Amino acid sequence: MELLKRTTTCGALGKADAGKTVVLNGWVHRKRDHGGVSFINLRDRYGITQVVVDAPVPGGETPGDLAAVSGELRNEYCVAVEGVVRLRPPPMVNPDMATGEIEVAARRILILNRCELLPFQIDEESDAKEENRLKYRYLDLRSGGMQRRIRLRSEVCFAVREWMTGQGFLEIETPTFIRSTPEGARDYLVPSRLYPGKFYALPQSPQLYKQLLMAAGFDKYFQIARCYRDEDARGDRQPEFTQIDIEMSFVDREDVLAMTEGLLGYVFKKTLNRDLPPRFTRLSFEEALERYGTDKPDLRFDLPLRDFGPYAAEGGFQAFKDALAAGEADRAAAAARGIAASGGGVKALVVPGELMGNAPYSRKQIEELEAQAKIYKARGLAWMKVGGTEGAAVLEGGVSKFFGEAALTEKILAGLGAKRGDLILIAADAKRRIANTALGAVRSKLGRDLKLLDSGRFEFVWILDFPLFEFNEEENRWEAAHHMFSFPQEKYHARMEQDPGSVKGDLYDLVLNGFELASGSIRIHDPELQKRVFAVVGLKPEEAERKFGFLTGAFKYGAPPHGGIAPGLDRLVMLMAGETSIKEVIAFPKNSFAVSPMDESPGEVDRKQLEELHLTVAAPPEAP
Repeated sequence: MELLKRTTTCGALGKADAGKTVVLNGWVHRKRDHGGVSFINLRDRYGITQVVVDAPVPGGETPGDLAAVSGELRNEYCVAVEGVVRLRPPPMVNPDMATGEIEVAARRILILNRCELLPFQIDEESDAKEENRLKYRYLDLRSGGMQRRIRLRSEVCFAVREWMTGQGFLEIETPTFIRSTPEGARDYLVPSRLYPGKFYALPQSPQLYKQLLMAAGFDKYFQIARCYRDEDARGDRQPEFTQIDIEMSFVDREDVLAMTEGLLGYVFKKTLNRDLPPRFTRLSFEEALERYGTDKPDLRFDLPLRDFGPYAAEGGFQAFKDALAAGEADRAAAAARGIAASGGGVKALVVPGELMGNAPYSRKQIEELEAQAKIYKARGLAWMKVGGTEGAAVLEGGVSKFFGEAALTEKILAGLGAKRGDLILIAADAKRRIANTALGAVRSKLGRDLKLLDSGRFEFVWILDFPLFEFNEEENRWEAAHHMFSFPQEKYHARMEQDPGSVKGDLYDLVLNGFELASGSIRIHDPELQKRVFAVVGLKPEEAERKFGFLTGAFKYGAPPHGGIAPGLDRLVMLMAGETSIKEVIAFPKNSFAVSPMDESPGEVDRKQLEELHLTVAAPPEAP
């Protein structure tokens, strides 16, 4: 096949190239015919150059042949163009194109491949449905937006490697076929042909192996690691994802946090030319829940939650008083069982009138907020508006009649910082955490509804001091809140078995714009302490040895203190690109049901393959 090899790309030509003969290779992005003159926008991943077919060019094809080839061209034909660079007439200069000052006068066009009727138009961003975009992903990836996002991902990966190696970290690969270990989600299993009835698992993370690398003396490790989790279809998760996996020896929490801040500062500066603060905001787990109703707060807008409990006690709304009383009863019952409980809570959120455009929220809008609160187990959402035209402000509507006494109204407005035109939203529950999380969900919805989420703004926050254990009421036992290898803070060691609920772990999450970006901890390196943690969560010694003996055995041979973190690469690039779905920054993602419409995976396999693996496939149970 004849091939005119490109001498330059479609994004590289400028005024200084006028008069040069060049060869471009790319795809027909647009074509316009004007009275015998054709304008072809030729595109590759570097940009777009305008090609003109008008007067014959010396040394080129005859005008008739050139016009015939040009006339056949359609969008997404793959072509080679040889021509002469010339300056555009001043009125025709396009300042919005990097190559907008020049055009290429074609003297030869070679069609490298034709394109059938497209399932959707290739443009800056596709307006096709997601299923179609994923089915024809190789076409969707040609769009300008996808090209930029995949390039950004590549640049982020390069910047990570550049900074980490510059800091003395070694990039070390860990196995993809591992032993199945409990890590919170189901493993993807790989049957062994050589050992019938036995299985490898695909790693949910390199957690155990990176700890073994610390025991092996590699004190600074990182890996851009592929991870796999067999989870039910939910939200924006993918069955396979990528994380920047990091582990360090002889460090404490401050070292890991500072390293992560340095890494992300370098990545943002190198790829987006954005300066990040040298130290990120920090909140404890309890502070985050109390102030924002979530351990993943979006700090691009304020709207903090405030305690309404003192005013509830003075007011006449019985539902609030009942929630507090029931919470105290639950706290007493939990204490009798040796379990800590937070009691009831009544929390308020003030929505400033200026954020609502000085137009009071309608009853329908408040009901939509209430529906959001109920998703998070709230029984309802109370409200009041701050009104009044002259003199002192008054509370109006909703539950205001229960708090209308002038002195109490004044106290509420002063305590909450509310003023005329504001809306006060209140959630109450016998479990304080439900009141917080429900109102936190309302806060998040308000952020979206009031357009407070600037995608070009990056607000990082560390969430620290997580509980190490949480009580599973259904199974009546304690379990690890994150994983069993996180170090309990030293001040809790003496009472860990007696009061597991009070124990804080040396755990930390990094949140960016309301998304958990990274999670990590200082690890346990003392085998005796690890045994104590196993005992608290009810893991018997023989079971612990069977599942984790290869790790805990390594602790007996001088394993150093160590800790690490794992930022999610997909989510990081998504946020840097101003997107809200990780599918937009993954070349070939699955859909929300873990299916690839493009190659139709997962798919059936030949019976011979199953026989080689000594497997049979049982028919799924019939639906009742």
